Amino acid sequence: MKGYLLATACAVAMGFASPALCQTEEKPAPAAAETTDVDELIVSATRRDEKVQDVPLSITAYGQEELTAKGVVGYEGLAQETPGVILNRPTANFNNFTARGVATNGYGANLQSTVAVYIDELPISTIGNTTVLDPNIYDIERVEFLRGPQGTLFGSGSLSGALRILTKKPDLNDFDVTALVDLGLADGDALRQRYNVMVNAPIVKDTLAVRLVGFYRDEEGWVDNLGTGKNNSNTLVDWGGRFNLLWEPTDRLSIRFLTSYEKSNPEDSGLTTPALGWDKRVSDRPDQFVGELTTFNATVDYQFDGAKLTSSTTQSKFDQKFFVDLAGTFGGAIPFALDALGFQDTFVEEARLVSDPGGKWDWSIGGFYLDRRLDVDYQYRSTPEFLAARGITGLTDEYYNRQFSHFISHEKAVFGELTYRFTDDWWVTGGMRYASVDSQGFTEGGYNSNYFIYALFGISGPLTVTPIPKATGVKVEASDPSWKLSMSWRPVPNMTTYVSYSTGFRTPVVNAFAGRASTIDPTDLIIPYGADSDDLTNYEFGLKGRWFDGRLHANLALYYIDWQNIQVQANRVSDSIQFATNIGGAVSKGLEFEIMLLPTEGLTLGLNGGFNEAKVTDLTASEAAISGAEKGSRLSFPRFQGSAYINYRWMIGSSAEANASLVYSHIGSFPGQFPNTPGRPLVTSPTYDYTDSWDNVNANFAVAFDKFTVGAYVENLFDGHKVTYVHPEAFVASRYATQRPRTIGIRVSVDF
Repeated sequence: MKGYLLATACAVAMGFASPALCQTEEKPAPAAAETTDVDELIVSATRRDEKVQDVPLSITAYGQEELTAKGVVGYEGLAQETPGVILNRPTANFNNFTARGVATNGYGANLQSTVAVYIDELPISTIGNTTVLDPNIYDIERVEFLRGPQGTLFGSGSLSGALRILTKKPDLNDFDVTALVDLGLADGDALRQRYNVMVNAPIVKDTLAVRLVGFYRDEEGWVDNLGTGKNNSNTLVDWGGRFNLLWEPTDRLSIRFLTSYEKSNPEDSGLTTPALGWDKRVSDRPDQFVGELTTFNATVDYQFDGAKLTSSTTQSKFDQKFFVDLAGTFGGAIPFALDALGFQDTFVEEARLVSDPGGKWDWSIGGFYLDRRLDVDYQYRSTPEFLAARGITGLTDEYYNRQFSHFISHEKAVFGELTYRFTDDWWVTGGMRYASVDSQGFTEGGYNSNYFIYALFGISGPLTVTPIPKATGVKVEASDPSWKLSMSWRPVPNMTTYVSYSTGFRTPVVNAFAGRASTIDPTDLIIPYGADSDDLTNYEFGLKGRWFDGRLHANLALYYIDWQNIQVQANRVSDSIQFATNIGGAVSKGLEFEIMLLPTEGLTLGLNGGFNEAKVTDLTASEAAISGAEKGSRLSFPRFQGSAYINYRWMIGSSAEANASLVYSHIGSFPGQFPNTPGRPLVTSPTYDYTDSWDNVNANFAVAFDKFTVGAYVENLFDGHKVTYVHPEAFVASRYATQRPRTIGIRVSVDF
């Protein structure tokens, strides 16, 4: 297990891409002369295995050892470690990454995410107002975070980046069992329990093996819900596992079967109302965002002479619960809540042929197909107590509005990349993906009523219940190419520079309530049919290098992004119904840097960060009115975010290795939305607000012995309590996410 500690020497609390620069093999600590070999991590961001220094894009990669050492178990930790990226996370299972400022708010209701999230070959990112699972990442091969549009290889959802979680394959030769236990205490009384185990067993040596992973998390919350009367209400219970079978009947053929299951159940939201007091929230019942993901995958690799063929077939089922109190719309005057159930089935097939490296030409070509059906049961409710007290009748239960809908979407694409090497130190790469996407919504039925009129104006008696007829929505289609062109030059052996041009787009959006008038104010706008694709172009210059015998490492990326026909979320004023539309354009420009210094054996210093300026540059009066934007409005991203760290490792006797680290992270303040009220030009939105500028300090100490490692940690050392997220919609009474309280814990890792 000394490899566990070795990883912490360059990554325990590092907030930068240094995990991509670190050896993660379990081997003795390197001598000083070996420090030049810390940049050999192989990544597959371009669908071929390459050294990270040779990839002409901004990429941060993490091996399992780094993640384990830092206690990173999900998106939150990954975001703090990656420059140019923030995570908008109002609560567990409600995740929305933003890269390089490409976001109009931190929520993105009805909109496809701007950062694609993949588990192996399965895209799991979806639209902003649905549950997005925060997957367990124990016993994975690698995590790669690619910044900038990745449309040529990762499709329409990768407008500003792609996050890839790559699970670990079975080992065909060695039997192995590992376990990790993490126990912590947050806010003095909230117990954190995390248990993970892995078993790898060869069945036929060199030919057939199985790898089993199981995990369980029970993390007590720290937020008190004054509406339900429950303390520590935002407790999270998450459990599941993976079954991975690898068969290699010949040295050319590899067949892998993977089944995974995870259920993540937060018992309540973590959003708070600061005016109520420290870590307090209010809702009439717990807000719940529960996700249950089941995945089946078969991947076949065949090595031809000169090229490898890969076929990946995935079928997944994602059931979700989206229960939220909406009474904030009317200041809590009447009960108003949504109990939505979602059922998503996705089929994905990707086949690609990739040339073997080593020649003048490197190439890859492939095809992609996605078929997804999402069923959503929208159920809007009052409460039995309120209905009885007001004498409102005519309903069979507390639900005054039910609509049953489903959405069908497809994406078909062909893609390819071609690299030509003029010399070993000068090469050019071009890539293209041509994708055809379509989406269509269907109303299966349901009913509506005049509940709002009765409830708001004190009317008693039977409601008028109106059936919602079956309907077929407009089919929205788009066919767009995505392009990438880069030129790389290695002026000296230890430094690579590149310039690149890349484009991306998102699929069109169908509004669930298209064509519906407001029952409260018939003069309010009619919900439009949806939003067209938006378009993004990224221009980038990058430099990756190491100097002074490998003691200094630096990655720099300078970018300029032109974002046009922007998909935005808006809300109708009278009843807060969400819808998607398009507005003019914006520009995002910035600098990302990652620096690591190894001044002496065992000591590592690091600094990373990103500067960004992102604002609306093109906007008509009508677009301003419907979106709430103004020309010059900032997008939802900090002007600066970064971290600094120090890490030191040393031997204790001849059989143990110690490691200590300290990291300081900073995220600047940024707006949670556009400044004005959609539909009311120049009227400041009542929900317009900024996050705080916030800081976080983590400290770690661990000792590794031959078979086990024992460590202690403190997260949020100074118990910061700053606002990290502001919800942009008025219907949620509690709209502010804050830092997790100081958490003190221990980790024990065992390798049998």
